[in-house]
Amino acid sequence: MKALLLILVMMAATHAAAAPIVALGASNTEGRGRGRAADGVPPSQAYPAQLEALLTARGCRAAVMNAGVAGDTTEGMLARLPGVYGADTKVLILQPGGNDARRGASGRAENIVAIRDYVKKRGGTFIMLDGLGRIASGRRLADGQHFDAGGHAMFARYLLPRVLGTGVCR
Repeated sequence: MKALLLILVMMAATHAAAAPIVALGASNTEGRGRGRAADGVPPSQAYPAQLEALLTARGCRAAVMNAGVAGDTTEGMLARLPGVYGADTKVLILQPGGNDARRGASGRAENIVAIRDYVKKRGGTFIMLDGLGRIASGRRLADGQHFDAGGHAMFARYLLPRVLGTGVCR
């Protein structure tokens, strides 16, 4: 019991000291779809977890919060932003997805600008992850919308130099 308590305390201390990075998006951030397009990967294989592993392998103690919600639109992401972007957040990765177009929602560009401005006003760095099909060509799952673990690994490798370039690991 004491060993378990010690491990939990150490994990909490490590997490508290980590540089906060938030990955905000829809199903391809969360790792899983829903409804008719329910393909995906487990959270441990989604790009936020893979990015955190790459950062850790380089000695960067940075936690990457997966704030992806399957089916979300940029309007929903903007509404969720204050709840996921904490005072210690340094970097926000936005993967806006295609739900706005699929649902006929307007305001995608304006919502992305509002998310970017929110981050910049708080002194954070905004990184856009868009064009997933170009980054992970050939890695789509059968539903045509989501990506396999190899595709998520490609997203993480694509993001790695951008995140390292923010200075979040210093």
